[in-house]
Amino acid sequence: MKDLINRKNIGQKIFMIRGHRVMLSYHLAEMYGVEARVLIQAVKRNIARFPVDFMFQLTAVEYGNLKSQSVISSWGGRRANPYAFTEQGVSMLSSVINSKEAIEVNIAIIRTFVKIRQMLSEQKGLAHKLSELERKIGRHDLEIRNIFDAIKELMGTKEIEPPRVIGFKP
Repeated sequence: MKDLINRKNIGQKIFMIRGHRVMLSYHLAEMYGVEARVLIQAVKRNIARFPVDFMFQLTAVEYGNLKSQSVISSWGGRRANPYAFTEQGVSMLSSVINSKEAIEVNIAIIRTFVKIRQMLSEQKGLAHKLSELERKIGRHDLEIRNIFDAIKELMGTKEIEPPRVIGFKP
């Protein structure tokens, strides 16, 4: 049980879909120790607690893209596309699935969402400070500018040229 609720495992199961950081119903069910259909049944019995900004069902295209991007196995015979739960939806699950394990898992998941938010905030702050420093240095010292470019690249904030498209656009 403890292996399932460490931050690294939880962090790997958080995806960005429709502009929201979400967890999928079958990952949550696995962590809670229930079948995915049981989790969804509990949610549907309490659907008023889950507005669209807490939970939504993936489209076939979204799920297909997610499977190809994150190497999710296509085995398992899922009949319906999974549901995606935002941070608020995950916290609401604790009122629907009320077991000791579910409470522990929910606490770990919420802490992971908070940690991700903190890390993103810190990275934005660092990027802002770097650009202020870069402006102060000016255009004179090429070596220092190269250092800033390398740091930005490592942070993932360096502007990347869009790939060239060869062929026809539909």
